[in-house]
Amino acid sequence: MKSKSKIYLNTLLTVSLLTLTACPEKKGGFWQESKKKTQMPSTLTPETFIKIAGEQKPAVVNISTTRTVKEDPHMMSPLMPPGHPRSGGQGRGGANPFEDFFEKFFGFIPNHEFKQKSLGSGFIINKEGYIITNAHVVENVDEISVTLSNKKEFTAKVVGADSKIDVALIKIDSWKDLPVVTLGDSDALQVGEWVLAVGNPFGLEHTVTSGIVSAKGRVIGSGPYDDFIQTDASINPGNSGGPLFNLRGEVVGISTAIVPEGQGIGFVLPINMAKDVLNDLRDKGSVTRGWLGVVIQKVTPGIAGSFGLEEPIGALISQVLPDSPAAAAGLKQGDIVTKFNGKTLEDYNQLSRMAAKTPPDTKIKLEVIRNGKAETVSVTLGTYPKDERMAFMPHKIASRLGMRVENVTRQLKDYFNLKDESGVVITDVEENSPATEAEITAGTIILEVNRKPVPNIEVYQSLISEAKSKETVLLLVKQAEHTRYVTLSVP
Repeated sequence: MKSKSKIYLNTLLTVSLLTLTACPEKKGGFWQESKKKTQMPSTLTPETFIKIAGEQKPAVVNISTTRTVKEDPHMMSPLMPPGHPRSGGQGRGGANPFEDFFEKFFGFIPNHEFKQKSLGSGFIINKEGYIITNAHVVENVDEISVTLSNKKEFTAKVVGADSKIDVALIKIDSWKDLPVVTLGDSDALQVGEWVLAVGNPFGLEHTVTSGIVSAKGRVIGSGPYDDFIQTDASINPGNSGGPLFNLRGEVVGISTAIVPEGQGIGFVLPINMAKDVLNDLRDKGSVTRGWLGVVIQKVTPGIAGSFGLEEPIGALISQVLPDSPAAAAGLKQGDIVTKFNGKTLEDYNQLSRMAAKTPPDTKIKLEVIRNGKAETVSVTLGTYPKDERMAFMPHKIASRLGMRVENVTRQLKDYFNLKDESGVVITDVEENSPATEAEITAGTIILEVNRKPVPNIEVYQSLISEAKSKETVLLLVKQAEHTRYVTLSVP
């Protein structure tokens, strides 16, 4: 089976080994937004791009970050050239005398630290110095430096960040008003529409590239609320956090991810998703989201047929979490949600996105198909749990084997310290279940079910559903660096 292309976040990492130590506003917003919908240029000329690039360049910034990285003393370090026993090489030639000294007389090797630099992009949205960028550009950093187009440099601080959609708000202090961009309406974007990306790819400041909107609503597995714009405007490492402009000169997205194996495949966070969280980030430093408390999955043609539907629609509830708003409202496993407050779900992932952007304690109405009949259920949303494992509900599937599994995402990869970029990972294991009896733990990757590859959660669920009660299921799993086969008895 051909593996899926890996999606990479764009942050450009440039490792430095020089420092080595032993130890007008909308909905109450504070950004500028178009009050009038100006017409798109009737003709496209080189002057169109020149005008946008010239007008918007002052508000696009270069972001340079520094973080302290601790190196495992038992891994190869800059002080251990190839050939040292701890480098993984053969023989003892080239051993570092200082490390031998510490190990011989003190019984340990001191941890090494070095400064790692990264480059990204951003854009100013408020004259007082508020800047939007990606969360992954500024997370876990020690210092943030912002350089304007006039070469002036400022030290920035993180005001707030939301890793679930990968957006951050940072701030610099300036003695005078700063240039700002105008935020547009990403929902109004059309496939085929011309766009311009501005950023600092590979450190090349204020690079402008053009292209079109290739697609909308892309789900790339980076988080629970994926809804990316795909564009063929050139986006490279270092573009992360930079703006995507429409031909009105309005920001319609934030450059976020790329497919390194492909050409002309970049992914941009819609600016409307960022607008939904900016006030929370400024005021509280984090985002409060509504929570429904269900596990959902896609309605495939096969599932639609088994539920008596003429076509696959809506989001299928595969599990209702105990003590959740959904449970209190009487939602049931097997319900198919077709509308959220009267709005039809065009894609099953919309349910989680709509719930998340609705404030907690809000009463909503869901239209569901239950046992072939349409019903309306009223639900009062709760507050999204702080437990990070709850953040991926759209991808969780309840298992007959006593474990929950999800597609591997960037956040889960970091959370469980995984090396795999794709596949299915176990995120929770129930007590006294077939999974615990087989000594399976959270963070385990499932590679095969009954000798068949498992590239994603849909395939996993399909293979597990084929097993009959009392049958034995053969799994090939990977825990840490080791793979093994385990057999689980289906209840």
